[in-house]
Amino acid sequence: MEFGMCIPHYGKVIDVRKIIENVQYAEQMGFDSVWVTDHIIVPQTMDLIYRDHMLEPVTLLSHLAGLVPRVKLGTSVLILPYRNPVVLAKMLATIDQLSGGRLIVGVGGGWMTEEFAALGTPYAERGKVSDECLRVMRATWTQEAVSFSGQYTSFHDMKVSPLPAQHHLPIWVGGVSPRARRRAAEFGDGWHATNLTPEAMGEGVQHLKQLWTKHGRVGAPVISVRAPLFIEGVSQEVLAYAPRPGRDLLRGDIDTITMRLQAYQKAGTQHCVFELSLQSFESSARTMETFMTRIKPRLQ
Repeated sequence: MEFGMCIPHYGKVIDVRKIIENVQYAEQMGFDSVWVTDHIIVPQTMDLIYRDHMLEPVTLLSHLAGLVPRVKLGTSVLILPYRNPVVLAKMLATIDQLSGGRLIVGVGGGWMTEEFAALGTPYAERGKVSDECLRVMRATWTQEAVSFSGQYTSFHDMKVSPLPAQHHLPIWVGGVSPRARRRAAEFGDGWHATNLTPEAMGEGVQHLKQLWTKHGRVGAPVISVRAPLFIEGVSQEVLAYAPRPGRDLLRGDIDTITMRLQAYQKAGTQHCVFELSLQSFESSARTMETFMTRIKPRLQ
């Protein structure tokens, strides 16, 4: 199993030096990936960690591409209806070039109705918009001369250059619903779930495999999960945001967390991304070090 961490670019007063240090420390400790999260405008009345001090994710990744030379750079997840798909495809291809082919594109359809309204994007059509966005992006990433005719985007005999550095830029579809797994099987290369138990992951993996076969896909999808990590005696919660279901998936002592991660492995999970942003920068560093030195060696 590979392991990543969510970059702490929200919820805390911005400290660019400490954000960069956390990312560089993750790379130094041997993590496989670092991930940004996407929200743009959040209601003042909504008590979410994503409301305050949130740096724009694509811009942040372009900055980090030259500061960490090894780890993969991921988006967990970009909300597809929020941005023009041609512009977004161009930005992501640029990041893939700047990073030497290390980008993982995690995508989602979104859920915050107020944010959709503020951005002038139809919430009720987010599924259809997301599917078309994925078709547009894949076309512009794989064709030197490209045409596209869709419900929301159309162009003829155009060129978007350069293509990504990777021959096939990986798309991991986020979400926990059957529709998200359908989108992963139809358009993606993997499934990126959030806050699912190992048991629910196992059920989702079996469903995804059925869909994968139904759509005639070759190979196998990448299975990924994102969850908060709190190690007793090490991790310190410092931010007071409203709790959400699933917050305790990876909370406890070293033995408890090890057994839970082994259950994720058994369920088919190949990549686990830790959410550390409810902790201070210093606590995040301690948590990363403790995980890499005392928990990861116990996992096969």
